[in-house]
Amino acid sequence: MTATRNNPGIAHENGAIESPHGHLKRAIADALLMRGSADFPDLATYRAFVDGIIGLRNARNAKRIESERVTLRDLPERRTCDCENVTVRVTSSGGFRLRKVFYTVPSRLIGHRLRVRLYDDRLEVFLGGTHLLTLPRGRAHPDGRHNQVVNYHRVIHALRRKPMALLNLVYRDRLFPREAYRRAFEALRDALPERQACRIAVDLLALAHDRGCEAELAESLTADLQAGRLPDVAALRARFAPDPARVPLVTVELAPLASYESLLGSTTVGGAA
Repeated sequence: MTATRNNPGIAHENGAIESPHGHLKRAIADALLMRGSADFPDLATYRAFVDGIIGLRNARNAKRIESERVTLRDLPERRTCDCENVTVRVTSSGGFRLRKVFYTVPSRLIGHRLRVRLYDDRLEVFLGGTHLLTLPRGRAHPDGRHNQVVNYHRVIHALRRKPMALLNLVYRDRLFPREAYRRAFEALRDALPERQACRIAVDLLALAHDRGCEAELAESLTADLQAGRLPDVAALRARFAPDPARVPLVTVELAPLASYESLLGSTTVGGAA
């Protein structure tokens, strides 16, 4: 392979690559200004936005790309490695730290060494050769502060044992799955002692976890807060309890004990030949 734009080891000749990259970054920045907002509902929407910009910029090179496409060979049968392999240890806090980001995992993994495939947008977590879970990749704050990727389902069992730990959790704001839960906790702290407020907040998270009613419970909490009421855990438990009409009625019929004797081939006492 013969270089036509730059030579290996000569740093000042990298402009052929870096300059187009800078042009693309400025084009994306201009498109965001024209859009009026840099907020996107999810990563897929942002990727589609960037793909549209790249497609427009590449349109002027379409003829040259098509002329070279006919000479391209088939892709390799196996995909090249586009991730970084890292080994981490799960601490007693039920998670691990990687690149200034703390990730929570199921508590049963405490003390285990995990293999992590670090991709641009996700983490694939393995125990030995077994795939355990996929985590969204987090990024440290621009000022260098650490960040957290927290799932309350994975720490709720530990919080049940020590509800007061919620008060000083570093990732407490990340723990609440929806804004209504955070607002409810703030209202509880303003009206009740801290111990009681933490207990009720943990009970609400546990209710969402156990009954699978995270969204519905958030709506109830929002309605209570708008009405100036504090959450009533007992009433919420009764409301989101399993519907008795949907619980199947199981009837178990016990077999007579004499049937076991027939299986053994026994007869009445003294009747053996």
